[in-house]
Amino acid sequence: MTSTIHPNKTWLVFIFFFIIFLVSTSCSAQTYNVLSYGAKPDGITDSTKAFMQAWANACGSARPVTIVVPKGRFMLRSVVFDGSKCKTKPITVRIDGTLVAPSDYRVIGNADYWIFFQHVDGVSVHGGVLDAQGAGLWACKSSGKNCPSGATTIGFQSSSNIVVSGLTSLNSQMFHVVINGCRNVKIQGTKILAAGNSPNTDGIHVQSSSTVTILNSKIATGDDCVSIGPGSNGLWIENIACGPGHGISIGSLGKDEVEEGVQNVTVKTATFMGTENGVRIKSWARPSTGFASNVRFMHCVMNNVQNPIVIDQNYCPRNENCPSQASGVKISDVTFMDIHGTSTTEVGVKLDCSPKKPCTGIQLQDVKLTYRNKPAVASCSHAGGTEAGFLQPDSCL
Repeated sequence: MTSTIHPNKTWLVFIFFFIIFLVSTSCSAQTYNVLSYGAKPDGITDSTKAFMQAWANACGSARPVTIVVPKGRFMLRSVVFDGSKCKTKPITVRIDGTLVAPSDYRVIGNADYWIFFQHVDGVSVHGGVLDAQGAGLWACKSSGKNCPSGATTIGFQSSSNIVVSGLTSLNSQMFHVVINGCRNVKIQGTKILAAGNSPNTDGIHVQSSSTVTILNSKIATGDDCVSIGPGSNGLWIENIACGPGHGISIGSLGKDEVEEGVQNVTVKTATFMGTENGVRIKSWARPSTGFASNVRFMHCVMNNVQNPIVIDQNYCPRNENCPSQASGVKISDVTFMDIHGTSTTEVGVKLDCSPKKPCTGIQLQDVKLTYRNKPAVASCSHAGGTEAGFLQPDSCL
């Protein structure tokens, strides 16, 4: 027996699938390729206006948007992507090629940032290489000449729900990545590379931000691999390869007399190779309302590190504005767990705390550090806490 579909049912089926088509079309991401706006992948032509026009159109879209940067080298001057008037979220920036800064470091050298996102919500940056060509500025600074201060390669400010994945940052003039005043940020699979003697080229700097996750990244630079500034709360940093560089640092804190604290920070599964420091908390030797609390450094390997474990509350560069003063920063509830490897100095654990605000609640657990194939030494000043498990060097708490 042959079955037939009633005409009314046929129309219902047609309308049903047409509605699905409309919904899927309206929800699919709209794509903007920077080549369509005049960007040239030759590494020489200034493509700044093309990128800005692509961003403006993306902001004006009512649908999810992907900005595509295809293979090639695209030269950009300093650029600001402002999301305060965007109609849509999310916006994805997919970089298959390389963004390159002008070869003359003075072009962007007096800008705070080379690439800057502000007031954005739901922006993701995937892949690509950012080449800031900072070596010229480093040479200028080392010569003692009057030089620009330098630009951070990429920054996010006053933003939320940010993802940065698979990004490579090369030779930044100053900091590579800055997260300032942001909420809910995830950085993963990044590579950050600069010469070991490049000045102030921190890998990832976080301040005044909450719920920030940094995962599976390799950082080799001339300053801190990761630095954590005042006002940071809820940071999870895991699986980091650091070196060369100055280690993973909380601080410096206490530069200002009235300052927010740092709390709820976990650094887990990190490897340090030939770095100046391993895991560190540092504060200025001056009065301050700042603090650091509930900090955990766990499962870290030190390979020829100068100062594997250090708290330094007598930070006073050039002995300016802080001699004969004591740090007012309160450091409490800090755990160093399962940290082992080799130190290039005899003192592998140095807890140099403030006589005004002694460190409390410090826990050393399962620490094994050697110096020239012998147990390293621990040094404590104004520090109190507990120890557990195997300890080498012996606890000085």
